Amino acid sequence: MVGPMAHSRARRNPADGRAPVRRAAATVGVLFLLVGALGFVPGITTGYADLRLAGHQSGAQLFGVFQVSVLHNLVHLAFGVAGLVLARTVVRARAYLVGGGAVYLVLWLYGLAVDHRSAANVLPVDGADDLLHLGLGVGMLGLGVLAGRDGDRH
Repeated sequence: MVGPMAHSRARRNPADGRAPVRRAAATVGVLFLLVGALGFVPGITTGYADLRLAGHQSGAQLFGVFQVSVLHNLVHLAFGVAGLVLARTVVRARAYLVGGGAVYLVLWLYGLAVDHRSAANVLPVDGADDLLHLGLGVGMLGLGVLAGRDGDRH
């Protein structure tokens, strides 16, 4: 006799059979989508009335810490969509994580080099963003390399 509990245990876990690098890319993608969307939510983004399309003049800060603009939020949303699309295969998931990590390390270097009050600061970035970009770059690269070791599954 098979009861309701046996049936629920027999349900397939959506993560079963997926390579760790694919799960990592999808998770990172979802996080980017969440952060990008939250950048448009007043209250979660402080100074929302000062949100600008781009540039260092944007006074909006995600969680009251990270300076954001419409462009910055759209970049996060695009990275999120890319993560979900590219997580469909091992090769693309690894490329997303490694390539995205490299992009964020370049963005970290950009943040260190650019005068945060200048017109060249188009995203915008500030000190908190710089540290976050360093962490994202290292984290995504690490996930791409370490989780990508199990490349046998598609």
